[in-house]
Amino acid sequence: MKICILCFDLSNNSLGRAGLLAMALKSNHEVEIIGPSKSGNIWFPMKDIGIPIRSYPWKRYPFFISTILKMVKDIDADIIIGCKLRPTSYGIALIKKWTCHIPVILDIDDWELGFFYHSGFWGKVGRFFNFSNPNGLPYTWLLERFTNYADSKIVSNRFLQKKFSGTLIYHCRDTTILDPKNFNSDRVKAKLGLKGKRVVMFLGTPRPHKGTAESLLAMEKINAPDVRLVIIGADSSIQTQIQKMNNNQDKVIVLPQISFKELPDHLSAADILVIPQKDTTDTQGQIPAKLFDAMAMAKPIITTPISDIPEVISEHGYLIEPGNPEQLADTIKNIFANPKEAWAKGQNARKRCQEFYDLKVMEKKLNLQIEKLFSPNPHSGT
Repeated sequence: MKICILCFDLSNNSLGRAGLLAMALKSNHEVEIIGPSKSGNIWFPMKDIGIPIRSYPWKRYPFFISTILKMVKDIDADIIIGCKLRPTSYGIALIKKWTCHIPVILDIDDWELGFFYHSGFWGKVGRFFNFSNPNGLPYTWLLERFTNYADSKIVSNRFLQKKFSGTLIYHCRDTTILDPKNFNSDRVKAKLGLKGKRVVMFLGTPRPHKGTAESLLAMEKINAPDVRLVIIGADSSIQTQIQKMNNNQDKVIVLPQISFKELPDHLSAADILVIPQKDTTDTQGQIPAKLFDAMAMAKPIITTPISDIPEVISEHGYLIEPGNPEQLADTIKNIFANPKEAWAKGQNARKRCQEFYDLKVMEKKLNLQIEKLFSPNPHSGT
């Protein structure tokens, strides 16, 4: 069966979820990812995932109309999956559905309006009148009213399920690839210039709501000479934050973006993975994908009780208060002081990932949604 996955912007991390769905489906279906690219590039971590990706130019209205028409014309599929409640993905999927009667699965892994709502009253007013941006607030707000036009809905956490309904399918990982037995931590540390160091790793896009500042502040409070905070995938703006640190700037190592294939190798160098999500409208409707990376690699995880994180990780991680760098620093010290406990938590987290969040689990759930689309009552599973 031909499946077309629509990604709202191929040049940013929204391609992560689209690529994950594609990898889960590719063994039984012919899968293609398409979408506009705001920068003109494919998001680097997902550049070589072995899935066909077709990119279209991103423009402002009214010029983007030609891109919409081209994308709708080019879609050749039996099923469309629109990733995210965005006009350049789900919106285009609905146009194709209404013109060609192709069933649409809506996949929601973020509360898109939540990203707009943190900007304050006047920020929201300004964004609401931004009619030239194809994914601007007025169009995204309107699209939330069209969720029930999808033939099936998938959500990545319970906040989104409560808000939009749909079948819950968490992010998943291939635990045969993300397997700590396949990697030599000491060798990778030496390759990265971290030989003999204890590594606290922050993985992924370092945005404020993800707790970047708290990670740096916690590092100020850790005086052990062999501990390093390794931040992977940050842009140049992180250097400004590092320069504002009162001490230990030399203990923060920033590495460039890595590909999805390189992820397990780099992650094996971590002794601790920190995911200090803050409690904001950005984080309430999402669950960080790197949580599943760390679980699969049996890493001790320090995180916060935001969204479904406590349910996913169960008792196999360390939960701290959001926005509390002192508690983050203390927990890092505690893990290093009690390595056996930390190792056991990591191993149990991996077992939980294998049972509930392996790629095969996602594959089974997605194929069940597809089967229901062609059953006598296709809406029964939504």
